[in-house]
Amino acid sequence: MLNSKDSFQLDSTDGISKDDDRLTKALLTMRVPQSYHKEPIISRLVSDHGVTVNIVAAILGENAKEDGWFNLELEGTSHQIQSALVYLEELDLEIWDKSVTDDDTW
Repeated sequence: MLNSKDSFQLDSTDGISKDDDRLTKALLTMRVPQSYHKEPIISRLVSDHGVTVNIVAAILGENAKEDGWFNLELEGTSHQIQSALVYLEELDLEIWDKSVTDDDTW
């Protein structure tokens, strides 16, 4: 049974196959409301969605009374990146400046 979150393509030699597993990077800026400051948001991106997270820049104090801001670089397969972005959107975080690129380092 096909899961609606899985991305499939028709391949003339194999029938149905999953998209390739090339690494992709996503750059994003997000605002984290004070109510989420004690939540392990970034840890869950790694453990639950399998992406590597690079914190490019951040503003978040230990006893902050205001929102925090993060510039993140996410790296993983396109499925992992999509899953991570859906998770962040489900938290209703303000996210902007999303850009996704293939990591062709060959």
